[in-house]
Amino acid sequence: MTQIFVYIPHNHDIAEDIAFEYLDAARKIDSSASVTAVVAGSGDNLDKVATSMASLYKEVIKLDNEAFAYPNSEIIRKALCSIISSDAILLIPHNTFGMDLAPGLSIKMDSAFAADVVDFEGVDGSTLKIIRQELGGAVSTHVSCDISSGAVITIRPGSFAPMEDGTESGTIIDKSDDIKDVSSKRQFLEIVEAEVGDVDITKSDALVSIGRGIEEEDNIEIAEELAKAMGAVVSCSRPIVDAKWLEKSRQVGTSGQTVKPKVYMAMGISGSFQHMGGIKGNPFIVAINKNAKAPIFQVADVGIVADILEFMPELTEKIAG
Repeated sequence: MTQIFVYIPHNHDIAEDIAFEYLDAARKIDSSASVTAVVAGSGDNLDKVATSMASLYKEVIKLDNEAFAYPNSEIIRKALCSIISSDAILLIPHNTFGMDLAPGLSIKMDSAFAADVVDFEGVDGSTLKIIRQELGGAVSTHVSCDISSGAVITIRPGSFAPMEDGTESGTIIDKSDDIKDVSSKRQFLEIVEAEVGDVDITKSDALVSIGRGIEEEDNIEIAEELAKAMGAVVSCSRPIVDAKWLEKSRQVGTSGQTVKPKVYMAMGISGSFQHMGGIKGNPFIVAINKNAKAPIFQVADVGIVADILEFMPELTEKIAG
């Protein structure tokens, strides 16, 4: 049976979304795998995260130390090396912190390393078959990874289905005393919060996303009226942000936000692989574009060849009426 550990990132006392996606990733690796969550932090916030994770995972390892109050990959790397078995698979989110932590950790553990994984095809003996995306999502690569000595894998957030409601009554194991070395050559200075937009498109179940077909800034109001009627949020492709018509926080794509809506309305969007690389979770995609050969139609559940400036007001009227 495969032993899988997952590192749980959290903001104060709330686990990040990927904590709920790990279980789907682990199931695809090995449906019979034993999965253990690792939570590092300090004080009451850590206790709250550990308790919430115990409703998802049968076993939660808690590492409580003032040195873990802020993410420091140098210290976390030492801690993980001391508690994770040498033949285990460790899943880490593919983000700034994960990219800093994972490569060096795989060297310390003398294990395989795979980055930015979007899917798994399971284990065959000592070989794990993984899927990565290259060239901004234009190409999927199938890679065989030797896990006989374990593996450190970063997975792309949003690539796996989240488990919404936990039913486990997991055991919390405090291994804080097992961590002997919390020294670091790095010194924490401060957290600089990223600029936050007026809405968070990553949390919306329905998006009305606009591209070049909107033609001019004043026409964005038409999309906003449709979004209001649908109970949705307006998002966009990169050209809209480059034109400074909407803020960066509204951009969907590999250079923008990764979204997981239930419904995605692509209005005047060609459907480049850079844009589609930011859409996860298998949403119902409705594409409206004047160009019948637009790539977006290849992935859309419903495709309509029409001028969005004529189509959107009519749809808004139908919904509102």
